[in-house]
Amino acid sequence: MHELRLLAPQDRVEWLSEALEALDAFSVSVEDADAHSDSESPLFGEPGMPPPQAGWDRSQVTALFADQAQAQAAADLLALQNPFDACQVLGITELVEQDWVRLTQSQFAPVEITTDFWIVPTWHQPPTQARRVLRLDPGLAFGTGTHPTTRMCLRWLAQHDVHGASVLDYGCGSGILAMGAALYGAARVDAVDIDPDAVQATVRNAQANGVVLQAGLPDQVQGPYQCVLANILASPLQVLAPLLCGLVQDNGGQLVLAGILERQVELLQQAYAPWCQLGVHDSEDGWVLMTARFGPQP
Repeated sequence: MHELRLLAPQDRVEWLSEALEALDAFSVSVEDADAHSDSESPLFGEPGMPPPQAGWDRSQVTALFADQAQAQAAADLLALQNPFDACQVLGITELVEQDWVRLTQSQFAPVEITTDFWIVPTWHQPPTQARRVLRLDPGLAFGTGTHPTTRMCLRWLAQHDVHGASVLDYGCGSGILAMGAALYGAARVDAVDIDPDAVQATVRNAQANGVVLQAGLPDQVQGPYQCVLANILASPLQVLAPLLCGLVQDNGGQLVLAGILERQVELLQQAYAPWCQLGVHDSEDGWVLMTARFGPQP
């Protein structure tokens, strides 16, 4: 287990915490970066009165990840986001050995996507009603089925006919969306990520689940695709708008975007307006799934 420590001003703590949660941190904690110093800022107010301010001027945000590679990948991805310009990576530290396997397993149970589609860790038996099952253990890479953005993408795959289609999972992490597309009969499934470790995790997960897909780096993508899925974060999705839209097949191709907070919907719609009309297809716990269809409607 590795600990990623970051420094953030008060107005970026909420954004940073939500971003770390979206990147599958096991936990996120916030404390006064100046604690035990002359600059420490207690937040206790008078009895019956609210605290003098909502948070500390400088906060240390700490996130736990399964390994150093996952923590470093999270730090690298956060550094690409515009709101991170006022933040700072303090370091990545390995924690003292504990029985992390037992602790992790106790926190993860099978995840229901639909009544008959489940994500099941290897130490659990699939539910009796499961007809489609992905075996995926937490901690391999981003995407274990426990976060709302991942569940919404998988629900979309379960509700739409991708049988025989070409599908791209852009920013694949663990490869969970690509594997979901393969389970639902996609004829060609490509999965790409900027992190080579994620690519290798996708290959291993695909082999373990007996599904066929191609995994690699983004520069290996060769479109167009009938379906493009990207579960990343709003800021990179804005930057990637022309690229992702250019990878969608004109004649009825579909674009599926996640990693978007409800308050970011309009920003994404504006960013993609030159190429398509994004709409909100699903929402869960403050996150939304946005989709667009290119060319003729069914």
